[in-house]
This record gives sequence, C-alpha cells and structure tokens, in this order.
Amino acid sequence: MQQLNHVSTLLLRMSLVAALVYGQYIIESSSFGHGDKISPNRFGIPNWHISGDGNTLPQLLSDRIVLTPPYPGNRRGAVWAENSVAQSEWTAELEFRATGGDRGGGNLQIWYTKEGRPQVETPSIYTIGAFDGLALVVDMYGGKGGSIRGFMNDGSTDYKSHHAVDSLAFGHCDFSYRNLGRPSRIQIKQLAGSFEVGVNGKECFSSDKIKLPSGYYFGVSAASADNPDSFEVYKFLTSTAPGITRELPRRDPPTQQPPSALNQGPPSDDQGSRHTASDAQFAVQFTDLQTRLQTLSQSLDNVFREVQQLASKSETRHQDLANKATSNEQLSAMNKRIQSIENTLQGYSGQFSSIQSSLKDSHSTLNEGLTQHLTHIISTKTPRMSSFIIVVIVFQLLLAGCYVLYKRRRANGPKKYL
Repeated sequence: MQQLNHVSTLLLRMSLVAALVYGQYIIESSSFGHGDKISPNRFGIPNWHISGDGNTLPQLLSDRIVLTPPYPGNRRGAVWAENSVAQSEWTAELEFRATGGDRGGGNLQIWYTKEGRPQVETPSIYTIGAFDGLALVVDMYGGKGGSIRGFMNDGSTDYKSHHAVDSLAFGHCDFSYRNLGRPSRIQIKQLAGSFEVGVNGKECFSSDKIKLPSGYYFGVSAASADNPDSFEVYKFLTSTAPGITRELPRRDPPTQQPPSALNQGPPSDDQGSRHTASDAQFAVQFTDLQTRLQTLSQSLDNVFREVQQLASKSETRHQDLANKATSNEQLSAMNKRIQSIENTLQGYSGQFSSIQSSLKDSHSTLNEGLTQHLTHIISTKTPRMSSFIIVVIVFQLLLAGCYVLYKRRRANGPKKYL
C-alpha cells in the first residue's frame, strides 16, 4: 500500500513537472529557494535584499531563512526582491513554517508594493504608514488558531495612525499555521479577470474586482512578540504563463547584415524593423526553451532520484520480511501443539470441576464445624458467675479476720508512756 502511495506521489509530481514546463515558467529575478540551496554562500540571496531589526539580520541557512528567531522576542526581519515584476499575470507561492510556545505571538506579511523595500522595509501591517499595493497578513487574529487576511491601499491611507486597521481587510479565512511540524504554502494568483489567494492547495478568498498592476515589488516580513513565534521561509516562487510578457535577455541586437544584403544596397526601414522584431522574438523563444529544458532536467533528476530511493527501500523491506517470515512447516507444527494443548485442557476440565466442588464442600463443612466447636468451648470452659462470687466473699472474710486479729494484738501489747 505504501509503495502504491509512493508511486502515485511520483506520478503526481511528474504531472506537475509537465504542467510547469508546458504551462508556466519561473521568474528568476523574483524567486528563491527552488534550487538545491537557497543561498550559494550563506551571505545573501541572489536578487533579494535581507533586512533586520537594527544590526541584527535574519539567519540565513542552506534551505531556509529565519526571519524571527525563537529567542529573544520583539524581533523583525524581512526579505525584499530587488527587481519588480514586469508581467501583468503571475502566480506567487510562499512556503514557510511558524513555531513557538503555547501563547506565542507574531505575524507574517507578504507585500506587493509599488516602491518595495524603501517604502516598507520591516514594519508589520499595524506599524506601516501609507503604502501603495497589497499586503497579506498571517497572524492569530480572531483567536481561532490563526487566519490570513488581505489589505489593499492606494497610498492615501495611513495604517499606523488608523483607529481600526482590522476593519480595512477585504478578505480573510481561517488558517492554522503554528506548530504543524511541516511547512505551509500560501499561493497568490493574479489573472486577467480574477485575483485569488489559496492556502495549502485550497482557495482562501478571491475577487474579480481586483487587478494589481505590473512593475511592483514582492517582499516578505515578519515580527515577533514578547513570547515569540519563529517564522522560517523556505521558498518564494513567482511564475507566469508563456503568453504573458516576459523578461527579455540583456543582449544587444545583431548589427551585422546577411551576405545577400551586400549586393542589394542599404536595407529599408521596414526591413530593418522586421529583422529586429524577428531577432527579439527568436531570443525570447530561445530563452524560454532553455528555461524549460533546465527545469525539466532538474525535475526529472529529482524524480529519478526518488525512484531509486523507493526501489532501495522496497528491496530492503522485502529482505526484512523474508528474514522474519515463518515457514509453513513451523506454522503447522505450532498449530498441532496448540491443538494438543486444547485437547489436554478439555480432558482436565472435568477434574477441575470436581476439585472445585470438593473445595466448596470442604469450605462449608469447615465453617459449620468450627462455629459449633468454638461455641462449645466458650460454654464449657468459661468460669461460672457463682464461683466468682464465692471467691470474692471468702477473700473479704479473710481480710476482716486479719484486721480483727491485728486490733487484738495491738490492744494487748505493752503501753509506752513518755
């Protein structure tokens, strides 16, 4: 059963890989964590800027970035993209984990703003002033185990001085995210006619009236309370569909003319613009093809690696089962022994019942005989009351006689005069 689950998981991953290759491609300048390491040198993330609270920066590990540590509390951390998103339709996915005590506190924000890091940096939704863009907030609002809420601003509302920031949310859903022991995923989709926020593959809230402009910057910030929650970010992926405007490679257009054009004189303006457009289109197609091939190669390597691991685990499990398995002869011998024991017990069942009845009779006889014997002893061996009274009277008479004898001797004795 577990092998079937592993196989189904691999098939699902392969289908996702195919959808990724043929459906969307990753925007490298606004993504991190999709490779083997989140940082090549543990000093920074390519195309991203790490900000902290004062001189304390978030801890950067090989597979994640710790925005707020488990200790001490009241810490802030953020990571901001240095390049804006040029596409009008995109999908952003954040993978994070939050851990802390039973009464831990803190919040996590996903930003998509016009100015990016210089405007927001590390504040939370309650300490930010006026900003232009979107903010998704993950915290313990409502006391139901966690929630995710969406806020929008066009730069005219100062959230820091607002009397009721919570009332400005345009969408929300319950989201239990603390101490799960695994990362959680938040997905944001901006399509031509809809805006959608999902959590762990399920829709959280959506709207067909929201259209976020292109050219904004992504960022993720976190803040902890006195009893802190630790927020760890594993990856942030931004992808778009093939038909959407893409990032063009930074290369100069070709200036050399084909040999056939030497004999035809200088090309016209229409021919030059045609050649430039075709060259740019070819460059875009080539870059797209190269990106797809690289993604497909990495994904297939991961799939093959998991297949090999599954094969080795299956072989090891099979050997263990073979070593622990019992032969048919041993099972039959054991069955015979059990049957003989049952027959023996059935033969002794009558004897057990007779012994039990004998014990019951002996117990009842002993109880009756002991009671009668004790009663006889008490009635025969106990001294009578009349004998006791006679002994008392004789003792008193003896004392009286001794007293009278003492008085007579004292009266007949010589008198002593002073």
